[in-house]
Amino acid sequence: RSLPLSQSRQPVSLHGITSGYFWKSFFFYYRAIFVKHPTGESRSMAPKGKQATKGKKQIAEENKTTLNFYFYIISGVNAVFYAIWYLLFWESYSTGAIVMSAVSAVIYFASMQFMQSMGRARYHDGQLVDAGVDLNMESGMAEHLKDLILLTAITQSCSLISNYFWLLLLLAPGRALYMLWVNILGPWFMSPSPEEEVDEKKQRKMERKMKRQQVIR
Repeated sequence: RSLPLSQSRQPVSLHGITSGYFWKSFFFYYRAIFVKHPTGESRSMAPKGKQATKGKKQIAEENKTTLNFYFYIISGVNAVFYAIWYLLFWESYSTGAIVMSAVSAVIYFASMQFMQSMGRARYHDGQLVDAGVDLNMESGMAEHLKDLILLTAITQSCSLISNYFWLLLLLAPGRALYMLWVNILGPWFMSPSPEEEVDEKKQRKMERKMKRQQVIR
């Protein structure tokens, strides 16, 4: 019997997953994601200003390591997720949850394909010609894609507890709209028009002229 998307799991199922491999896997990926960077450095303590000094070979190797790292995250999360789903929720899995699982699969696939395209190295006669975009560059497009993969993985895992956790995926478009406003729309709407700038210059000029007249008097 199908359950609606907004309905939480039954307590008996919650007890089953809390005593199994779900939480062990969850905390394993949490430590892997937030404690240690795939290139061997702490994510929170990454050195500043070293991106420009990297050689092509180093960038290519780190890109390969990063892609493998996130591939393992996606594979591990999905293996645990579908194993628990098959063992505990086969009879009660809702259509809405199936749709959201498909959405998460699309997010994984699109994000990985985009990063692979960005970080693809090119060789000519066995020599590295282009290392591709540095996927570990701070504030780059790849950083947003990696955050999207992590958000989807955590959301998918937590959805085994309650389908309400799928709402966490709304954080992705919310962040995109925020960045669009801060970087593009906000400055465009808030910037003064050329006429206003000219009027301000005239006003300052008039104020200086009036001050000089007051000093002369």
